[in-house]
Formats: sequence, structure tokens, C-alpha cells
Amino acid sequence: MNNKRFIKIGLVSISDRASSGIYEDKGIPSLKEWLAEALISSFETEEIVISDDQHLIEKTLIDLVDNKHCELIFTTGGTGPTKRDVTPEATLNIADKEMPGFGEQMRQISLKFVPTAILSRQVAVIRKKSLIVNLPGQPKAIKQTLEGLKDEQDNITVPGIFAAIPYCIDLIDGPYIETNEAVIKVFRPKK
Repeated sequence: MNNKRFIKIGLVSISDRASSGIYEDKGIPSLKEWLAEALISSFETEEIVISDDQHLIEKTLIDLVDNKHCELIFTTGGTGPTKRDVTPEATLNIADKEMPGFGEQMRQISLKFVPTAILSRQVAVIRKKSLIVNLPGQPKAIKQTLEGLKDEQDNITVPGIFAAIPYCIDLIDGPYIETNEAVIKVFRPKK
């Protein structure tokens, strides 16, 4: 296991309109805010807003893994069924392994709120020693999918995907990630 306590996280917002300045990106700021609350481990981010262009998305993800050495990458946007939504295709094209459970769980969480969650095509993959996860585009949905759903007593009713991310990173020999358990409790099997 890698004992490094520092993680480099890539944050990629994929939106034609945000990348051209038509509106302000809300995905990256909400992700940074959530990570600041959730992580005890030190981290730094590489942030980029790009258009819905498959070649550009692929090039950006490859650069974040191969050159900037991000161990975890979150993308937001571009996962719907429209012609311009190509984030999953780009992500799968640069992958060594697909991790289908992440997309399944994100849709499971979103289905608690909207029946159109089945239209979402989020995927997660491993490239080299990095985990790449396509998140929803809306800040509220980003938080829900990462954190999970809680009842009135703050008990988890549907686990969020981040509960599994630190252990996944352990398994691919990445840095050991610790979290604020009041925000997200990580699951690691007992040794």
C-alpha cells in the first residue's frame, strides 16, 4: 500500500456553453467545496473547463493522468443522450479497465429523485494508476452521488460512490485517502 497522504485530483467540467463563457461553470466550484469538507487528507486540484468535443476530452484526460499525475479525476457534464454528450465515449476510449458499479450506483441515487436518471450514461474507469469518474453536471446531484442519501437521523439509506473511492485508489496503488466521517464514511475491508 502506498502511504502517501497527498492526492492530486483532476476536475474537468465539460460544457460548450461554460467553456465559451455563456454561463459560469458550477460543477468545479461545487466539487472543490465538497472535497474541502469531505477530505482530511491533503489534496490539490488541476481544474479545466472544456467543450463537448470527444478528441479534446480524451486528450485532457490522458494529460491529467499521464503528465499531471492525477490519481483521481472527476468530470461533470456531457453524459446525457444528446448528440454533443460524448464524455462517456471519450472516457471509455482512454481506459485500461471499466468500473461499471460507479455508474450503476449514481443512477440508483438519481432515480430516487427523477425518472430521467435512466438517461444518464456516467461511467468510471481506471487508466494506469488513476480512477476517472463521470459525475452529473448539477451541483446538488454531484453532492448526492458522492455522499449518498441520508434519512432524518443522518443514517445512510443509499451509499454514495465516494464511500468506495479511497479503497479503489488503495487497490491501484494510489495514496491513502482519509475522510471526514461526518460527511462521508469510507468502506475498507477489515484486515
